[in-house]
Amino acid sequence: MQFDGLFSMTIGGRAVAGEHRFDVLNPATETPIAQAPDATSAELDAAVAAARAAFPGWADTPIATRRALLEQLANALMAEIDGFTRLLTAEQGKPHADARSEILASAYWLQGAATLDLPVTVNEDSAERYSETRHVPIGVVGAIAPWNFPMVLAMFKLGPALLAGNTVVLKPSPFTPLTTLKFGELAATILPAGVLNTISGGDRLGPWLTEHPGIDKVSFTGSTATGRRVMQSASATLKRVTLELGGNDPAIVLADADVEALAERLFWAAFTNNGQVCIATKRMYVHEQVYDRLKDALVAYARTVRLGDGAEQGTQLGPINNAVQYRRVLDLIADAREQGYRFLTGDAPHEGPGYFVPVTILDNPPETSRIVQEEQFGPVLPLVKFRDIDEVIARANASDYGLGASVWGSDEDAALAVARRIASGTVWINETQHLSPLAAFGGMKQSGLGVEGGVEGLLEYTNAQTVVRRRNAST
Repeated sequence: MQFDGLFSMTIGGRAVAGEHRFDVLNPATETPIAQAPDATSAELDAAVAAARAAFPGWADTPIATRRALLEQLANALMAEIDGFTRLLTAEQGKPHADARSEILASAYWLQGAATLDLPVTVNEDSAERYSETRHVPIGVVGAIAPWNFPMVLAMFKLGPALLAGNTVVLKPSPFTPLTTLKFGELAATILPAGVLNTISGGDRLGPWLTEHPGIDKVSFTGSTATGRRVMQSASATLKRVTLELGGNDPAIVLADADVEALAERLFWAAFTNNGQVCIATKRMYVHEQVYDRLKDALVAYARTVRLGDGAEQGTQLGPINNAVQYRRVLDLIADAREQGYRFLTGDAPHEGPGYFVPVTILDNPPETSRIVQEEQFGPVLPLVKFRDIDEVIARANASDYGLGASVWGSDEDAALAVARRIASGTVWINETQHLSPLAAFGGMKQSGLGVEGGVEGLLEYTNAQTVVRRRNAST
């Protein structure tokens, strides 16, 4: 495949350049690297029509065949991993090593989804009747992926949606459309025409997609604020929705934690992908007995981490992906500085082009501070001291969000007891951010609706249908 030049949408198996185009920037340099199609409403109509036309045939395709095609798609993606890696770094900003890991994870997620199966439940098997509940595809899925992990989070949706027998219209973020468009081009060589359609565009395209009467389900990953709008627009036609939204994920470091040994893992729990992870640690509660030791260990490790252009060898953290999020992170830092909070790292701002924010660690800001209460989605971490377990659990749970959390300590049983009291969809013990295509992942409260992954995630792309057959109807 060619990973430069013209980027096209894929509609009904054909490359569509589009009537209009927009610039895609490299966040490390703030300069355009390519242009992507800016879909019109007519082009969206064509993508939906292609998906609707392909749906009956795809739904009737045996699941074993659909499974084999997902495997084939994963293998094709792996065969092009170098090109996808370079392109992902250029448009998203993450270092090459992280971009490569995302492509690997994308293939793994397709392969994992392909191992799942749709259950059939026998409700009654008697002399009088036979009743079973099976799961049938919904129809056309509108999949909307975000800019922080544009490839793998798209696969979270595509794998189960396609396996279940749905067809898909996939829309990437306008900040990171290029890898998705290339993936659509690759998929067109494997999947029947119209089964997967990829379109790109600006802010107008998302509402068009979620409101479109030809879309039967919307699967969206992004902010809670946007998720509310998605849910509202989908309500007009009672579309099914899966919403994986924001989080303000707490980490609780217990008094018996070996903080020097855990410092590196705790650092990356917060700063992986520059903190641009929905399940990154956003606020770290540390027991007062180990607070100073962990603080010193985190600061020492932070000083070894290299920030720079993701395309440069040795870079560990790249830029914030886009100007909008860059300004939001800077605003939170400015607020912390105006309030007089103590900065352990991150005092010196970046100079020069690129949306770079130095690793910023704050020393025990108040619970009511913006940096503790809001999701920063960037490389800024508040360390917050605690003494009492019951109190810190209450503080961790006192949030509108409930996506992920983690507990860290040497006594795993004690850590487990704490984990079970945290109101989050996933709670990790002595690690974080581990997800599997075989396990359900979703949020509580305003962190979303529905789940992705596992059989539960597969069923999100189906309708339950109960079929009842009366035996000996003539008697």
